[in-house]
Parts: sequence; structure tokens; C-alpha cells
Amino acid sequence: MKYVANRLMFFVITLFFALTLNFILPRLMPGDPAERILSRFGPNVDERAIEAMRIALGVEKDKNLVSQYFEYLINTFTGKFGVSYLHYPVPVSEVLKDSIPWTLGLVGVSTVLSFILGTFLGVYAGWNRDKSSGTGLLIFSLSLRAIPYFWLAMLFLYVFGYRFGWFPLSNAYSTKEVLTGFKFALSVIYHAILPSITLIVASLGSWILTMRNNMVSILSEDYITLAEAKGLDEKYIMLNYAARNALLPSITAFGISLGFVVSGALLTEIVYSYPGVGYQLYRAVLSQDFPLIQAIFFFVSVSVLLANLIMDFLYAFLDPRVRG
Repeated sequence: MKYVANRLMFFVITLFFALTLNFILPRLMPGDPAERILSRFGPNVDERAIEAMRIALGVEKDKNLVSQYFEYLINTFTGKFGVSYLHYPVPVSEVLKDSIPWTLGLVGVSTVLSFILGTFLGVYAGWNRDKSSGTGLLIFSLSLRAIPYFWLAMLFLYVFGYRFGWFPLSNAYSTKEVLTGFKFALSVIYHAILPSITLIVASLGSWILTMRNNMVSILSEDYITLAEAKGLDEKYIMLNYAARNALLPSITAFGISLGFVVSGALLTEIVYSYPGVGYQLYRAVLSQDFPLIQAIFFFVSVSVLLANLIMDFLYAFLDPRVRG
């Protein structure tokens, strides 16, 4: 119970500071958001319209920061994120509702596949650390880790999208015709192939290296030597003695990466013009759309903290030593 209480307290305190920072930073941006929105309709905007817009956005000049802060907390936890400046008058919640499923589908599936593949390759590389196959996997993973993933995305897009024309250059589905049902699903999968391969390849090296290093550390333990002395099968030792214990640190890293799924792979979504949360965040920053920035930051903070909390509980279940 003490371990659970400590984890929950850390979650609450960290979330409080994240929300406070989320409130302060956008308000340090220069300019008046109400004037910025209404400037689209011409240079001469009535002052009463500007004041009405400030009231709608909750940033009226006669309201102090303390009252704005508490109103912000209430609105955040009730899902009232305000109106997007970029997509005005569309509410932020509608923008996120349209963007989050694309990110979860693309980044979530890519992260899981990369973790599974990288874990198995890392186990093999660690077990065969003294063989040419293990050394080759080590060099391969180091090379992958050194490649910037946005450069990899641009390379794939140029070669397979532009030069060969095998895959589309942008968007998450075809807009040339109205698609429904099975045809729409095929279009979504087709458009997601290049971005997903980019994400899998870009993160694969890190998972291989992490698991390999964990395996090398575990293989020096006494219980591995004892298992070998007993004459147990090598595959049994590798999977049930070494890999099982080496997997524990990777679970924490995997949980954190799942938490960041909500934020999307920012540069990958920008390169492929994929309509996920990362692309929306990029556009929101360019247009200083701080209601949308705040909402995305809130979801990212909560998802990362929840993922950490769940992984802490799971880690304690798998390894009782951390409860002490």
C-alpha cells in the first residue's frame, strides 16, 4: 500500500505541475488572441467584437490570472478546451476527436510492432553476443539508431512515393473519390504503409540495443551459470531464465513510449501530411493556437503519466523486489 500511495502521489503532483506549466506558457506568447482571430476579416475590427471574442476565449482583460487559472482547471477536467483559433469556430474537442484516432492507429500499431520485433532480435543478439550474427545485429541496430527518423521519412517519401510512385505522397486516405466500407479501409492501410515503416525502422534500433544490453547483463548472473551447469536446454535458459528477467527494464521504456503515442510522431506526420495529433500540434504552434496547444499538451501529459503509473504497478507485480 505504501508503494501504491507513493506512485499515486507522484502522479498527482506531476500532473499538477504539468497543468500549471500548460496554463502559463501559452499566456507568455505575444499578441492578443482575439485580435489575431478577427484580423482575418480585415484591419478595421470593432472593439466591441474584439471584447466579445476575448470573453468567448476566456482571456478578457479585467479577469486576473488566478480566476483564469481556476476556470482553466475546471474546463480542462470537464473537457471544455475552448475554440480553436486555427479552425475557428470549431471547438478544440472536435479537432482532437478527428485527429487522435489517426495517431493511435498509426503510431500505436507501429510502436507495438517495433517493440515486439526489436525485443526478439535483441534477445537473439544478446544470447549470440560472441558470434558473428550477434555482432552483425549490434552494428545494424547502431546504424539504425544513428539515422534521424525525419530524414528517413523524407528518403522513403522521395524514393517510394515520388520516384517509383508505389505509395501516396500525403494524407491518410484517398480524396479523389468518396470511399466507404472495405475500400476506405484499404485506402487507409495503403496510405499508412510508408509512415508506419518509417516509425518501425526508426525505433527498431533502440529496442534491439536495449534488450541486447539487458541480456548481456543478465547472462553474467550466477543463476544463469547454475542453469547451464544443470545441463538445461539452451533455448530454455535463453527464454525462461535470461529473456524473462531482461524484459523487465524494457517494459518501463515500452510503457513510456505508449504514453507518447497520443502526441504522435511529430516530424513523421509533418513529412507525410498525416492528419494526426502531431501534425495538428505543428499547425497550432505556427498559428499560436494556444487552446489547441494546451489541449494536446494535457492529453500527452496525462497519457505519459498514466502509462508510467500502469508500468510501475505492472513492474511491481512482475518483480516484487521494487515494493520494498
